[in-house]
Amino acid sequence: MSNERLANLTQPQRDRLAFVELRVRFIGEIRRQDLVSRFGIQSAAATRDLALYKELAPGNIDYDSKGKSYVVGNDFHPVFDFPPERVLAWLSQGFGDGEPTKIKSWITCEIPSRLTQPGLDVLACVTRAINQECPLKLIYHSLSSGETEREIVPFALIDNGLRWHARAFDRRSGDFRDFVITRMKQPVVLKGEAVLPQEKSNQDIQWTRIVEVDLVPHPDAQRPEIAEMDYAMTAGVLKVKLRAATAGYILRQWSIDCSPDHSLRGPEYRLWLKDALSLYGVKTAVLAPGYRSPDQSRIEDACD
Repeated sequence: MSNERLANLTQPQRDRLAFVELRVRFIGEIRRQDLVSRFGIQSAAATRDLALYKELAPGNIDYDSKGKSYVVGNDFHPVFDFPPERVLAWLSQGFGDGEPTKIKSWITCEIPSRLTQPGLDVLACVTRAINQECPLKLIYHSLSSGETEREIVPFALIDNGLRWHARAFDRRSGDFRDFVITRMKQPVVLKGEAVLPQEKSNQDIQWTRIVEVDLVPHPDAQRPEIAEMDYAMTAGVLKVKLRAATAGYILRQWSIDCSPDHSLRGPEYRLWLKDALSLYGVKTAVLAPGYRSPDQSRIEDACD
């Protein structure tokens, strides 16, 4: 699609075409009704938009008569230059899915940038595999195993505050694990290949298990009442429910002192985990600041 032809379209048209590309590239398919629901247009207008995108970007989408939807083409080349933050926000929060535009913000707002960003082509394969419930074949670079060829069955994205992971069943180890997206190379969606019952998310005990933790002002805080105000505590306690698979990441991101004797020092530790036993059996607990497992062992990272 040439920049000139794109520029000649109205902004609403560009927004709808950008939505088509987002859906196809990262979800793997789009139906006419998706445009109708998202933009409140008539079915005929949605049909014209799909035909226009197919005309302006040949090879990007193909019509699947069996599924009655448009799917990503084998010769796909992105038209719109979406920043990774925008795509991840769209995937995780479901809004802002029009064409990216550079406009001045209404108020000054400073947001820290990430040190790493996943490549969009790799991310697109992961998200299509998740949406279509397909295995993913890839080359993966692991801290423990180095470079290996894997087949995984991803079912969710995880943001641990530092980097993006895919939660997936690993056919190599026969276990559910987190895979860092930036360590994935040459991903291929194995469309049409069956996913076995034991490879699905409902069999991931750490994913389905929900733990409730009680966070309180750090016992060494000079003004605990301020923490109670900041975190809207009830009777001095903030109760939070977390997935076992992500609990350690979140507690680390929040700088929660998880030592049994609240021994961590520093201004970042404003909260303390009242009962460390609430993390019993949580594999990612080893990532929580100060956490000590029953055998006192620690590891650097629970991510493969």
